[in-house]
Amino acid sequence: MRFSIERGTLLKAVAQAQSVVERRNTIPILANVLIEAEGNGVSFRATDLDIEVVDRTVAQVERAGATTVSAVMLHEIVRKLPDGALVVLSDDAAQGRLLIEAGRSNFNLATLPREDFPVMASSEYSTNFACPAPVLRRLFDKAKFAISTEETRYYLNGVYMHVAQGEGGPVLRCVATDGHRLARIDAALPEGAEGMAGVIVPRKTVGELRKLLDDDEAQIAVSVSETKVRFATPAITLTSKVIDGTFPDYTRVIPMGNARRLEVDAQEFARAVDRVATVSSERSRAVKMSLDEDRLVLSVNAPNSGAAEEELAVAYGDEPLEIGFNAKYLLEIAGQVDRENAVFLFNSSGDPTLMREGNDTSAVYVVMPMRV
Repeated sequence: MRFSIERGTLLKAVAQAQSVVERRNTIPILANVLIEAEGNGVSFRATDLDIEVVDRTVAQVERAGATTVSAVMLHEIVRKLPDGALVVLSDDAAQGRLLIEAGRSNFNLATLPREDFPVMASSEYSTNFACPAPVLRRLFDKAKFAISTEETRYYLNGVYMHVAQGEGGPVLRCVATDGHRLARIDAALPEGAEGMAGVIVPRKTVGELRKLLDDDEAQIAVSVSETKVRFATPAITLTSKVIDGTFPDYTRVIPMGNARRLEVDAQEFARAVDRVATVSSERSRAVKMSLDEDRLVLSVNAPNSGAAEEELAVAYGDEPLEIGFNAKYLLEIAGQVDRENAVFLFNSSGDPTLMREGNDTSAVYVVMPMRV
């Protein structure tokens, strides 16, 4: 195998591969990236047995072939090469080495046989559809903050992507919750997604998927089966196992009768919460919201460190209310608001609170209150 490739193109492909590789591996081959050169292109494949990413790119191939080499080591070398350098990679099969040449720099790295590299079995996908990158980006970006990190409730360690009934008909919906807060985001149902089985996309996959979604013009080909999900652009294919579990009935925790309505400038609110939370003890980070006629007072009382209070002008015309929240949860939810105003809907100081962006019901958030 021998090919030459521009350093920037190589870095982008290797960066995607090395982020999938687990740093601590008991199986040496899983620390490697599989490089396959053929025709006028090269593919870089990496896996941790749960996720597989394949990045295909154009290169000048002099001699076809394949080998595997440490993904992290290759990434570090390419990262440190000068911008615009032409990099030549060739393997010495007899010595079991990969030679890397760029200008006056030369490296040779140990390789492992390509035959040892595990390739994820291609699943029979029951549902296939295309979705614009900005739509998928919004669905996953707005939901992922609520993914649970508790390993015991493994079925909450991802984003539940499924077809649901929205206000105007079927929608593609992403939901995440950790029991303290919940995010439910809807988008128009893409053609071909109608019969899709609901799948829980793991947290790590959601992070890797984000790298495919930066191009606003891209169409992402999505394929779903009961055990796997695949997201593909012409250059990159990301395949992942889904979480084997049943996502709970989230509709039961979304309050329907919350009548007390608060409307507030989302950025102003987030900055004020951040300021008053500075004095709170890190463990609870509780912020009290005191609501009265068109007035919101945010306060924190931390006996060991001090107290803080800030008043905001808001739109509120219901009964006075005092309710407490974890500051981190309030900040994360306020950070999802793209529009100017956030709307909070309360019932009482002990019930879940609903939040949405203005009158838009396609993104709904629920947060549980705290005692303060």
